[in-house]
This record gives sequence, C-alpha cells and structure tokens, in this order.
Amino acid sequence: MGNKVNTPSKLKIRTGDLVKVIAGDSKGQQGKVLSVQIDKNRAIVEGVNLVSKHTKPNAANPNGGIIKKEAALHISNLMLVDPKSGKATRVGRKLNADGKIVRVAKVSGEEIK
Repeated sequence: MGNKVNTPSKLKIRTGDLVKVIAGDSKGQQGKVLSVQIDKNRAIVEGVNLVSKHTKPNAANPNGGIIKKEAALHISNLMLVDPKSGKATRVGRKLNADGKIVRVAKVSGEEIK
C-alpha cells in the first residue's frame, strides 16, 4: 500500500463570484466570494455566516472586544448566481470560440466571467 496523495479537485466556485447560500443557517443570503480554501473545499463569502470573535487589545484594536467576522462555508452549500437571470445555477464547462475552456451557467447558457 503506497502513500495516496490527496489532490484537490477542480472547484466550480472562484474568488470574486457572486454566490447564494442554499443550505445552513445563512440559507438564502447572497454575497461575493472573498477567498476559496481549495484543500478544505470551503469558501469565505462577504457578509454571510458571521461569527463573533473575542479579541484581546492589540496595536490594531486598542480596546479589544467582540468583532463580527465571516467564517468559511462548505462549497456544497453554495451555488453560483446566474449573471443573466439572477437565479442560482449549476456550473458547466465548455470550449469557447477561442478554444479555451470557460465556465457556463446551466440556467441561461451564459458564460461566467
């Protein structure tokens, strides 16, 4: 039995995408993806899944206190928002006119920038 290397799979969601939360406490909320953690299959979405973090006083925050911060969500709980219709959509991949693979929205067939 050799060492099996766990290679991360290709994710359909990227940084900067507009996504909708389809499951969990933040269900129904929309936001822009701030970062994607490929190794953990998680993403941080702007203004969604806020948690309270207790901070000690430091140079950046002299008083300390409780700050609201976005926590990571699993990719399976997110769905891309179609650029044309504004509905949640699945993502497909297709060759464009230049012979380059691009992501397309399944709802409208629109290319995702």
